[in-house]
Amino acid sequence: MLLEADRLGIPPSSVVCTGDVIAYCADAFACVKKIRSTGMHVIMGNCEESLALSAEDCGCGFMPGSACDKLSAAWFEHASRTIDAEARAWMAALPRTLSIETGGMELAVIHGGATRINRFIFGSTNTQQKAADIDHLAVNGVIGGHCGIPFTQKIGDRFWHNAGTIGVPANDGTPRVWFSIFTPQANGLRIEHRALEYDHQTAAKKMHAAGLPAEYADSLATGLWPNCDVLPYKEITERGVALQSGSCFVETRNSERNEPRRVKPVTQLLWPIGARDNRTRLAEEKFSNARTTADGEPRASVALKTLNTLWVNTGTLCNIACKNCYIESNPRNDRLAYISCDEVKAYLDEIERESLGTAEIGFTGGEPFMNPQFLDMLEEVLLRGYRALVLTNAMKPMQRFKTRLLEMNERYSKLLSLRISLDHYSQDRHEEERGVGTFRSTLDGMKWASQNGFGLSAAGRTMWNEQEQTSRAGFAKLFDDESIAIDAWNPATLVLFPEMDESVDVPEVTTKCWSILDKSPEMLMCSASRMVVKRKGAEKPVVLACTLIAYDPQFELGSTLREASADVYLNHPHCSRFCVLGGASCSPSKTSPSTAVHAHVAAD
Repeated sequence: MLLEADRLGIPPSSVVCTGDVIAYCADAFACVKKIRSTGMHVIMGNCEESLALSAEDCGCGFMPGSACDKLSAAWFEHASRTIDAEARAWMAALPRTLSIETGGMELAVIHGGATRINRFIFGSTNTQQKAADIDHLAVNGVIGGHCGIPFTQKIGDRFWHNAGTIGVPANDGTPRVWFSIFTPQANGLRIEHRALEYDHQTAAKKMHAAGLPAEYADSLATGLWPNCDVLPYKEITERGVALQSGSCFVETRNSERNEPRRVKPVTQLLWPIGARDNRTRLAEEKFSNARTTADGEPRASVALKTLNTLWVNTGTLCNIACKNCYIESNPRNDRLAYISCDEVKAYLDEIERESLGTAEIGFTGGEPFMNPQFLDMLEEVLLRGYRALVLTNAMKPMQRFKTRLLEMNERYSKLLSLRISLDHYSQDRHEEERGVGTFRSTLDGMKWASQNGFGLSAAGRTMWNEQEQTSRAGFAKLFDDESIAIDAWNPATLVLFPEMDESVDVPEVTTKCWSILDKSPEMLMCSASRMVVKRKGAEKPVVLACTLIAYDPQFELGSTLREASADVYLNHPHCSRFCVLGGASCSPSKTSPSTAVHAHVAAD
C-alpha cells in the first residue's frame, strides 16, 4: 500500500487509516512500527482500543459463540503478546475521529459508528442508522471502516464511504484488497475505489508459521471470508462475486450540514454499480404448469384432510416496512384490505354449519392490531371456544390494547396465544430487516406478554446462514436476560425459518418426491389449513390454499370453505423450498404437525 501511494505521488501526510492497524495476520508489531514511522493519519479502531487497555478480546462486536468470536481469540492473543508498552501507549493516544475539509465539504473519519466504535455499517445497513450518525457528527460525509467491504452511498445531500481494508480481501472471491483515493474538484469530490494486488502467499505462510487460524490464512488466497457471521443478508448473497474497480462523484451542496432532516433522504449506492448476486435464479420454465413440471413429470398435489386451522389475514397494512416481507406489508400497502368482523363470523358460521372440525383460528397480516375490528373478531373466536393464535410484532399497535388483551387473557387464557416476530437475537440484525428502534419496542411487548402470562412463542429467521444451535443459543440468552418465558430450544416455541425469495432456483416437486424424501402430503400445511383474505376493492373475501402465497391467482380456491377443499398442486417455489424440502419448521422429527402448520406463517 505504501509503495502504491508513493507510485501515485501521494505523501503519507495525505494518507488516512481508519483503524485496526493490526488484526488477523502475523506481522502485528512490525505493522505498527511501519505505520508509525510514516507519519500517516491513524484513528483508533476497536483493536487499538482493546490492545491499549490490555483487554481480553478484540472488541470487534462479534456475536458471542460465533465462529468469528472463536477465531478472533487466536489472532488477538498473538497481537497482544507481540506488541510492546510503547505501542499500547501510541494506540491509547489515537483520536477516535478525524475531521477533513476537502471538495467544499467537511468529512469525519471514524472506525465503526459515530457512537459505537465496533458498529458494523455495510452498504445495505439501514440508511436511518447512517443518517443518524452523520447528524451526530454534523458533517457532510463520513469515511468509515470496520466492516471490510468497500462502498460509497449517497444519503440525501450527504454520503457514507468505506474504503474496505488492505488487511484481508473483501469477500469477493479474489485475493485483492481495497483502498480509495479522494480527489477534490470544483463542485465536489471524485472518489476512486481501487483494488490492490500484493504478495498474499507470503502473508499466508507467515500466518501458518505463527500458528494463527488457517481459516483466515486461507482466505487471503481464496478471497472468501471463512464465515458470514457479521454480514447482512444482501452482503451474504454477494459473497464470491468479484468487485470491479471504479469511481463515483459526490457533489457539493449548499445546504447547511447541521440542518434538521425532516424528510427521509433519497439514497443511492454510488459504488459498486450493478447487481451482484451469488444465487442461481429460477428458470422461467419452472412452476409454469400446474399439473406437470418443466421436465414433464407429474406435479405433486396435496388433499385437504381436515381444516384444523383457518387463517385470517386481517390486511396487509403494517406499522413497519421490513426489507424482505413475503407479503410486502408496509404502512401503505393495502392490497389485502381490512377484513371485517362480520366477514370473519360468516366463516366461523360455515365451520360450525359444515362440522369441519376446525380447532384453531390464526390471525396474520400485516399487523393484525392495526385492523380497527381485530379485537372484536378475536373475542368472537375465543367466545366460540376456538384456540386463537395471533402473529404480531408486539409493537405500538398491540401495546395500545393492553387493557382489553389482559381482560381476554383472563377469560380465555387457555385459548389465546401470541407469536411474536423477532428476526434475530441481536439488535443490529433485527433492525437490519425491520428498521431502527424496532428491536427494543418488540422486546418491550414480549416482556409485557410474558409477565402477564400470555401463551407465548417467537418467530425468528435463519436468512443469515447461522447454525441452528448458534441461533437458539443466542435467543436463549436474550430471553433469559430479558426475563421472557420462551424456551428457545423448543422448535414449537421458537420457530426459525429461512428467507423467502421465489426468484431463487429450487427443484420442482413431483409425485415421486414423497417416497424419495420419505415425506407425506399430510405433513404439509395445506393438508390442514386455509387462509381467508379480502382483496382491495373486492365485494367479499376469498379463501387461499396457502398463507405464504397471497397474490398468485392459481392458489385462490373460492369464496367459501366448501369450495376451498379442492386439492392443491405444488406449483410455486415456496411449496418446494419451505413445505417439502422445508428445514426445521416442516420436519416432523422436530415439530408436531400443528406446529409445522404455524411455522410457515410466522413472518408478519
